[in-house]
Amino acid sequence: MRNGMKVALLAALMSLTALAIAAQAMHFSAWASAQKIDEIGGNSSELNTPFQDGCPIQSPDGLSLYIASTRTRFAGDTRTDLDIWVARRARADAPWGAPVNLGEPVNSMADDFCPTPVRGKGLFFVSRKTTADSCGLGDIYVTRLDHTGDWREPTHLACSPEGPNSALDEQGPSYVAADGLLLYFSRSSASVPGDIYVSEKLADGSFGPASPVAELNSAGNDIQPNVRKDGLEVVLSSNRPGTLGGQDVWVSTRDSVGDPWSAPANLGNAVNTGAAETRPSLSWDAQTLLFGRTPGPEGIGDVYVSTRAAHAQ
Repeated sequence: MRNGMKVALLAALMSLTALAIAAQAMHFSAWASAQKIDEIGGNSSELNTPFQDGCPIQSPDGLSLYIASTRTRFAGDTRTDLDIWVARRARADAPWGAPVNLGEPVNSMADDFCPTPVRGKGLFFVSRKTTADSCGLGDIYVTRLDHTGDWREPTHLACSPEGPNSALDEQGPSYVAADGLLLYFSRSSASVPGDIYVSEKLADGSFGPASPVAELNSAGNDIQPNVRKDGLEVVLSSNRPGTLGGQDVWVSTRDSVGDPWSAPANLGNAVNTGAAETRPSLSWDAQTLLFGRTPGPEGIGDVYVSTRAAHAQ
């Protein structure tokens, strides 16, 4: 290898190392007071409706906003189940357009919710539809966009004990590549308080048995985790002691992916209220927090957003 090429390669490696160190040293300001998303600078007024709107999450590129909603699909629609919808924008600093229904095969005649887009045009979500493969109340599915831009037939993840789905309601799937290809989610029911679980992706592409994440769980209802892309921060909804309302957004962190999670801390009244704050999610750069609030001032539930600034330490 010529000296010039060696120098260039060494410089490139040093640059990548510096970027990695800078990323690890990145810290954030406190979360700003949350705002109703449709009341922010040019965003579509249709992001929230008089119906149930929640489960908000951005795609990794920040150009798509997925939500779950019971809004009408067309004039005269009388169905009341949850469907997954998506709003889009041309740039990360542009306003959000009006949501459109994802349609089949993602949405069904049952509740379809907790959409979780991942890199590579994939989408995890939860459905309460009943099929021969169903494990219980609500199960986790995954689908991908094909070469024509259409969603493929969703794949149902396996039932417990082999897989993550169970007889309870699975919610809030969060796929984390930085933490060994793990899928975080919660299990609960009307009579069983929620707990946070994690399942590992296996060599054959399936997801294995789920284990509870003890540090994140309490005697309360701990549900709908969303883990930051580097695996060092997780937000979740919980009604554990210290909660301001029915459910609040809580946060836990760790120094490395091999460390246990810290005791969750309440995000305080900039985000939480006497209402129920649910299904929080972090944007890819972790500077935007989305969540649902029930009841909302406009509808049964509304989508809210808070932001924070990143700074190197």
